Amino acid sequence: MINFKDWVNRSEAMRAMEELRQRVKQYREGHGSVPPKSWVDAQRETLPGNVRLGNLQYRARWITFESTPDEILAYAEANYHSLLVGKGYIVLRLGAVLSDKGRVEWMGKQEFEALLARQQSPEETEAGGEGSRRLRK
Repeated sequence: MINFKDWVNRSEAMRAMEELRQRVKQYREGHGSVPPKSWVDAQRETLPGNVRLGNLQYRARWITFESTPDEILAYAEANYHSLLVGKGYIVLRLGAVLSDKGRVEWMGKQEFEALLARQQSPEETEAGGEGSRRLRK
């Protein structure tokens, strides 16, 4: 059975992450770097649909000048129960705030976890907590 509630919730979460993308992009253009987590936390309070993002993870601490546009900057896990939407992640990549062409994306659970595992440094995995997801090998 199709659960339209999950579809609407996912759409609202995607819109909230897109709004965050635009704000982070604007911050980066004015300051030359991505904002700190405290700034993102303050912005999140005013995002339309922010409650749909759930446990937002922001990885700016692990972004360096050598980071590629493919690097995951922020993500939120979304576990919907309908077949139409399913389980996955709402993902904001660094490249999405570097250009106007970037967009927030939906990524399946396995694809996301494989990408994040490749991007995480041993220090990030050890640190755990905010902006880090320990993945089982």
